[in-house]
Amino acid sequence: MAASPRIVLFHATPVAIEPVMGAMARLWPEAEPVNLLDDSLTTDRARDGADLSEGLTERFVDFGRYARRIGADGILVTCSAFGPAIERMAQTLPIPVVKPNEAMFRQAIATGGRIGMLATFAPAVSTMTREFEAFVSEARAAATLDTIVVDDAISRLNRGDADSHNRLVAERARDLGGHDAIMLAHFSTSRAAVAVRAVVDIPVLSAPDAAVARMRALVTRG
Repeated sequence: MAASPRIVLFHATPVAIEPVMGAMARLWPEAEPVNLLDDSLTTDRARDGADLSEGLTERFVDFGRYARRIGADGILVTCSAFGPAIERMAQTLPIPVVKPNEAMFRQAIATGGRIGMLATFAPAVSTMTREFEAFVSEARAAATLDTIVVDDAISRLNRGDADSHNRLVAERARDLGGHDAIMLAHFSTSRAAVAVRAVVDIPVLSAPDAAVARMRALVTRG
């Protein structure tokens, strides 16, 4: 592996790029981040509905193969709606592949039994819920998950109105104030962390920092 490990950041929406690039700069400045974006994946994932299609899964894995060909030492996926495809990518490639929410889920389960999640992309919720339940089972914990989908927040963000996105997410956070922790479901949602923390007094967890820390541990442990 080169002195500066090349980490491919694989995105299905451009609004995920800024949060993870910020996390990379803060937590792993020695690494070389490379951004791969196919924003049609989000549109096509929404058409699939609850279950991810085989065609979309293979298309997703093809990007992983390309990342490997350009010298990736690890792949960090920033879209939370492709869990089964990420698992297949990890099985296919000889390099670390990190799911966007794995590290955040583990943190949340360690905080207590009632976990809330604020999501803005509804098609991602079913796969994320299954992943969360798998981690709960693995940890032999008793954590439960309550999810709120914040209507219209992602469309505001896609139009460049981050302030409205953050306000809408924070408004719904109050409904989860009785939980042990709140997770911000997507990398794009992490930009609302400050606004959410201002209205609740429980831990608010976001994915980018946790995911970058896990990727760094996997790539550098050898």
